[in-house]
Amino acid sequence: MKNVKYYMLLIIIMIIWGLNVPVLKILVDSLSPVTMTAFRILIAGLTVFIILSYLKLVRLPTKKEWMFILFASLFNVVLHHFFLTIGLKGTNSTNAGLILGSGPILTALIATFLIGRKISVWKWIGFVLGCIGVSLTILIGSKGVSGVSLGNILVFLSILTQAFSFVLISKAARTIDPRLLTGYMLVIGSSILIIIGFILEPNGLSTFVKAPTEVWLYFLSSAILATAVGHMTYNFIIGKIGPAEASVFLNLPPFITLIGSAMMLGETITSLHIVGLFFIVTGVLLGSGALEEIRKR
Repeated sequence: MKNVKYYMLLIIIMIIWGLNVPVLKILVDSLSPVTMTAFRILIAGLTVFIILSYLKLVRLPTKKEWMFILFASLFNVVLHHFFLTIGLKGTNSTNAGLILGSGPILTALIATFLIGRKISVWKWIGFVLGCIGVSLTILIGSKGVSGVSLGNILVFLSILTQAFSFVLISKAARTIDPRLLTGYMLVIGSSILIIIGFILEPNGLSTFVKAPTEVWLYFLSSAILATAVGHMTYNFIIGKIGPAEASVFLNLPPFITLIGSAMMLGETITSLHIVGLFFIVTGVLLGSGALEEIRKR
């Protein structure tokens, strides 16, 4: 019962993350995608540093930590958010939410090959089930099964680059607070994205001026709640209850995204979406090793 408060916080975070996908779809359709993403992440990074300053956790990284921070920023922020932003322009938030739900499986799979972690039969089954679910989702177009959608592929590349970055982050987090690491990554990654945005979208800032109040509210809530507070809180809770217990809750966002996409955007949920969701959720539970770890404990 001592972890109930952390479980409640995790549920709230998962709801926010699940709803953040249709919110991002609204933002990329209303604003210049790359420019919007760059400033959204910059605001998130500055918010993290304000909170960390209050907690007196801010310090300069060492030379070795800087190396991990730079590479993690490239994969976790720049490539991940660039592919996700462009991908959302070419697919719906329902598909994107399901594909993003495969993150824990990909992370475990990459860690297996790069770090040399042992893998059980149940994990392999989880990987296969997860791949089936992602493949089904990638094949679903906005109007049903219409061949492979480029938007879906880009969203998959976004979660693949993020999964790879988690291996780098796990090494860096041995010596630096994950919350501080998150702040540096967000600020550095957003700075690079701002440069990319100015090159690809010279008039990107003009779309902010014309944006209605509703879009601005979505923009700020995504930056502050979902990105800054959400990631900081999740990293903090991992340190309290362990990654295995926390990763089980990552099965919630795809469900929330399905509901949010239908209610906020009027998207159609097909039977293949439900089948894909089933395979992905089952794959995450088995492939991430969460159920095995909990059973052992």
